[in-house]
Amino acid sequence: MSEVAQHEREAISHRTKAALATAKARGKRLGNVNGAATLRRAGKGNVAAIKAIMAGADRHAGDVLPVIEDIRAAGVTSLKGIATELNARGILTARGGQWYATTVRNLLGRADG
Repeated sequence: MSEVAQHEREAISHRTKAALATAKARGKRLGNVNGAATLRRAGKGNVAAIKAIMAGADRHAGDVLPVIEDIRAAGVTSLKGIATELNARGILTARGGQWYATTVRNLLGRADG
């Protein structure tokens, strides 16, 4: 079944690419002909969405930082060690995933800056 599904995905991809190439050959402009400037003028940019995402990340960092301080007080100071302890405690990242040294570093950087 997986081979059939893979074959169908490839067939869809080829058909889509062929249709876009045909449209382009006829002179049809693909995408937003005016670019992102039109969206910005219409107030449809993603500034509000980015602010909401950053606010959520800040809230999550505020919730997790006391736990990280507790882990550090227990003697675990490496980023990997902190990530391992956060995972052991069942604390998820802001996106619901596991912690890695890089994720801990990014959170600590958010708190510092």
